[in-house]
Amino acid sequence: MKKTFELTHPKIKLARRVDAVKHELKKYLKRERNKTLPTGADYWDFDCKFGNTEAEAEPVHVSQLNKLIDKTQEQNLTSFYVEILAKPAVRKANDLFDEE
Repeated sequence: MKKTFELTHPKIKLARRVDAVKHELKKYLKRERNKTLPTGADYWDFDCKFGNTEAEAEPVHVSQLNKLIDKTQEQNLTSFYVEILAKPAVRKANDLFDEE
């Protein structure tokens, strides 16, 4: 998903629009996680970017998206860019168990 979200709408208030965007992102993440994993992969990992525009977007962790969206609301910005790309990943063994 590569998308610029507009927060201004003639009939929808800003807070409801922000909630709708968060819900859309949550729905997208759930849809991607439910896809069949390729052999050898344990889970879906996500490469995320967030910024005011596509050119200004910087890498962030998935868990930070909602906080960053709230910041744009506090700063009264009218739009922001989100990029989420799913990739299969393998869990790494915990180093603590390797020492035993």
